[in-house]
Parts: sequence; C-alpha cells; structure tokens
Amino acid sequence: MKLGELQPPKGSKKNTKRKGRGTGSGLGHTAGRGHKGAGQRSGHKHRPWFEGGQMPLMRRVPKRGFSNYLFRKEYQIVNLNDLEELDVETITSEILKEKGLVRSAFKPIKILGNGELTKSLNVSASAFSQTAKEKIEKAGGSATTL
Repeated sequence: MKLGELQPPKGSKKNTKRKGRGTGSGLGHTAGRGHKGAGQRSGHKHRPWFEGGQMPLMRRVPKRGFSNYLFRKEYQIVNLNDLEELDVETITSEILKEKGLVRSAFKPIKILGNGELTKSLNVSASAFSQTAKEKIEKAGGSATTL
C-alpha cells in the first residue's frame, strides 16, 4: 500500500445535505425549515433549552424538599484504614495530599472510623467522626480539629 492509495473505510464518509437545490432533491423549496415561524426566518438563533414554546422541562419537573447547596460544607473523606497504611506519625492535610488520599490540601477533610488502627498517630483534620476520634485515642494517638 502506498500513501496515495489510502482511502477512508467504506461508509464512513457521507455526502453533505445540499439544501435548496430544487424540489427533486427532497430539500428544496423551504430547505428543511418548514413553513412560517421564527425557525424559518434568517437570523433566528435557537437556544439549546428552548422547546418551541412548550413548557420547559425545568418548569415541568416537580420541585420538592430542601436543597442547601449554597451553604453546605463538602468534606473530603479519609478512612482510618487509609491512615493505617501511611508510614508517618503526624498526619496533616499536606501529607494526605502528597500521598494522594485527598485532592486538595485547602478543602475541609473529615476522618471517618472505617477500619482499625494499630499504631498511635497524631492526626489533624477539619472534622472527625465520633468512632474515628475514639479509635485514634484508643490506639494512643491524638485527634486535633482545625
């Protein structure tokens, strides 16, 4: 095979629709725009959420309950079994970021009590679950809330 003989696979290339090229083409006369209305006029910009005057989906869907998205505090979660695998005595947000357990050292971190802790660790984080705090102190470490 030579470079000049290369061709795209059969069926992968389609001819473009040639609008407004006579009634026999199937897309003549109104060129696929239909009769009358804003969509038929030149210069009409159709917004992606516009549904032709139909009640928009966002207004049709029922709203229920309460969403505290504006003031909620999102924590990055780290479990005790993840801390057990680290070979350091003091654990801070920078160390957790270094080891790849959290995405950002600047966002709040919460330590959860999933897993067992055998060594004493000095952990400082934004928040601790009740069981995590108990397990850390039981192992002889300290849990400091920032």
